[in-house]
Amino acid sequence: MVDRLVVADGSELATFGFEDLIRYHGRASIGGLAIGYKALERGLPLLESGRPPPRRLIGIDVAFDGPGSRDAFEMVTRAVTEDRYSVVDGLGPEAPEAPQGRFAFRLTGPYESVVLVLCPGIVGDDFVELVRRTDRSEAEEARLVDMKEELAARIMAKPPDQVFSATLES
Repeated sequence: MVDRLVVADGSELATFGFEDLIRYHGRASIGGLAIGYKALERGLPLLESGRPPPRRLIGIDVAFDGPGSRDAFEMVTRAVTEDRYSVVDGLGPEAPEAPQGRFAFRLTGPYESVVLVLCPGIVGDDFVELVRRTDRSEAEEARLVDMKEELAARIMAKPPDQVFSATLES
């Protein structure tokens, strides 16, 4: 299992661990941060024939624009600030439901793309339902914090191919 994400940044390699992403984003959406990390861990090696893909040439399409996954993609690729990040309706229609949209992402390199779909059962319906609620009680807010932490721990303990299916596109 890879413990660092690696991208080419000019003539250097840039590496990122999950702890780096936590320092950037914080813990507010740590479940989404773990989802973004695992999407990158699964998808980056499939671009550029296994070589670290060029950081500033990676495009990202998402069917779910959660703040945790968005920050994971941004820190590693700079795709948000450099306008290579898009929310795409209809991406991954078979993917599990997210709080808004679906848990599907597309990473695009200079020569190929990979569509990543979250495996069923990774995120429970009870989690999605609680995130969607706008009138959460204090107890529900506390439970949601715990659920986010549990989700992140569960996701980070799995190999990336047990979190995301991947389909190469040319």
